[in-house]
Amino acid sequence: MTVTLSTHSAEETRRLGEVLAGVLQPGDIIWLRGELGAGKTTLAQGIARGLGVNEPVLSPTFTLIREHRGRLPFFHADAYRLEGAEQAADLGLQEYFERGGVFALEWAEHIADALPDERLDVLLEGGADEHRKVTVSAFGDRYAQRLKALEEALASAGFGDKR
Repeated sequence: MTVTLSTHSAEETRRLGEVLAGVLQPGDIIWLRGELGAGKTTLAQGIARGLGVNEPVLSPTFTLIREHRGRLPFFHADAYRLEGAEQAADLGLQEYFERGGVFALEWAEHIADALPDERLDVLLEGGADEHRKVTVSAFGDRYAQRLKALEEALASAGFGDKR
C-alpha cells in the first residue's frame, strides 16, 4: 500500500510531517529515505512539530539519536555513519522502540538487517528546486492502518497534488 504526493517547499514538507504526526501512535517506526538534501530532516521537523515538540529539531548525524518531548516522545536518529546490525545494536535501538514514542530514522537502509520489518517508509526524491516527490509505503497491518488514516488526513487538510 502506497501514497505518492508532491511538496513544493520546505515548509510544505514540514506541513506534510505535521499531518503525518497526527496519525502516528506510540511505538511507530518511520524510515526516512532519500539522497542528501532530499528533505528527510525537514520532514522530521514537521513530524516533531505535529507531536508538539517545541525545541529545534536538528539533524542527528553526529549525535546519532536525538530525543524530544511532545505529546509522544520523538526519537530522531541517523544511521548514515553506521553499517550493519552490530553497530546498530550498540545504539540500543530495541530499547528506544519499546519506550512508547515515535522513532524516525534517516538512512535506515544502512542498518536494515537490525530493524523490524514492519514500518512506515517515506521516500523523498528531488530537492534542488524545493519540489519533492514523496512516496509513503506501509509494511505490515499496523502501518497499513496508519497509511489509510494519512490519506484521510491529507484530504481533510486539503493537501494538494496527491496521487
